[in-house]
Amino acid sequence: MLFNDNSIILGLTGMSGAGKTTACKAFRDYGFSVVDCDIVARQIVEIGKPALKELSENFDNVILPDGNLNRRKIADIIFSEKDKLKLFNNIVYPYILYKVISDAADYINGGKRLILIDAPTLFESGADRICDIIISVVADKEKCIDRIKERDKLTYEQAANRLSAQHDKKYYIEKSDFYIDNCDGYDEFSIKAHELSARIGEMYGER
Repeated sequence: MLFNDNSIILGLTGMSGAGKTTACKAFRDYGFSVVDCDIVARQIVEIGKPALKELSENFDNVILPDGNLNRRKIADIIFSEKDKLKLFNNIVYPYILYKVISDAADYINGGKRLILIDAPTLFESGADRICDIIISVVADKEKCIDRIKERDKLTYEQAANRLSAQHDKKYYIEKSDFYIDNCDGYDEFSIKAHELSARIGEMYGER
């Protein structure tokens, strides 16, 4: 059996630029073990990995001279062409899901009970199917665009394209058991995230 009755798997997702990193920190502070899908996504396209080979075969000029994936180049491609984004996702999601399940199982087999899967594409990758609870972080569209611009050093158009390639606020709210709206600034949002992490941790931490 992959996951036992003594574990609880949380899926954390949401809009880009809404504050998922801050929310993840709150759960980590409480004591949740975190499977970071941004790290997983990098690991599965390392040199020599089959996912990288598939990307090189399906996208032109996305491999750097040193053999690594040109992340900026492929991001520009997939966030400007929906068919390319679909192709990219079809290639990488199976590898991501396999690694996520493996990492979560390692935590549980090591005696950890509270596991958080930090996944921007939780629903798209299918990782939501292994979660007991789903939490989304959301915010107003313009706030998200501004944060993406600042975080990734992008133009307004580039940031807007990235956000438009994702689901909207309503989608995340409807698909989640809990959501946190980052509408009042960092301090207030951090308090909300810590309160929710404690609430869920107290519910499931002792069995």
